[in-house]
Amino acid sequence: MLKPIFKVAQDTFFSSKKTLNIRGNAITLDSPIVMGILNVTPDSFYAGSRVGIEKNIIAKATTMVHDGASILDVGGYSTRPGAAEIPLHDEINRVVPAIESIRKELPNVYISIDTFRPEVAKAAFDAGADIINDVSGGEMDSGMFDLLAHINVPYVLMHMRGTPQTMTQHTHYDNLILEIIDYFQKKVTELRSRGIKDIIIDLGFGFAKTVDQNFELLKKLNEFKTLELPVLVGISRKSMIYKSLGTTADNALNGTTALNMIALRNGASILRVHDAKEAAETVKLFNLTYIK
Repeated sequence: MLKPIFKVAQDTFFSSKKTLNIRGNAITLDSPIVMGILNVTPDSFYAGSRVGIEKNIIAKATTMVHDGASILDVGGYSTRPGAAEIPLHDEINRVVPAIESIRKELPNVYISIDTFRPEVAKAAFDAGADIINDVSGGEMDSGMFDLLAHINVPYVLMHMRGTPQTMTQHTHYDNLILEIIDYFQKKVTELRSRGIKDIIIDLGFGFAKTVDQNFELLKKLNEFKTLELPVLVGISRKSMIYKSLGTTADNALNGTTALNMIALRNGASILRVHDAKEAAETVKLFNLTYIK
């Protein structure tokens, strides 16, 4: 589980907001944490993240928590480039039983719902989810911000252009960093006006960005400190790694670990990963090097 609040050196991370309020609990982000990916989908880009029947979901979730994941991110709609759309009821029928099972078997773990649909987010919240992780930043359904104003849970605000089906057509930027910062500033202002306090930003590695743009974002991650918000980095086994190494997602764990350490060094507060053990070990070694 996440650790109680404690003091660390003030210049270690770029985020000035280092706590989240999750169902009344003040959760510290002074030390980076791990979010484990649980995809209840048949078509996510990395086959190792897919789980289906209940016993497999619980086994995977239990292993991830044992290995160091503080949050489990449950998704029922693949957002890989070109992924097929699925009906709303199919997504709900995938994620709600999974969340209910995890909440029953692992009552103390924090659960995130990975969706851009407010109806799915609400059903997941009612089933026991604690956080909403929205790849569209409210762009694909404006009702998401209305829901957040009502239930006021921590929100992962991601940058993406277009949709999972069209995002590869939207990779032109005049100034990548400034345009994404401007996007977040406008979104955060709107969320704050609705009373949303706990916001985490996700730069959207791989979403409407080329491989070169992904590496530029990683290199300049600390420039997002101006937003004074925690940053989630999700680069686990993505194409920026396996294409650069001339391999596949199945063989991209070592590359993921290497880039996760760079992300931590540049200010990431949350690592969203398929491999919780390796990520937790990376965080531990980072802490021993830069915090202890």
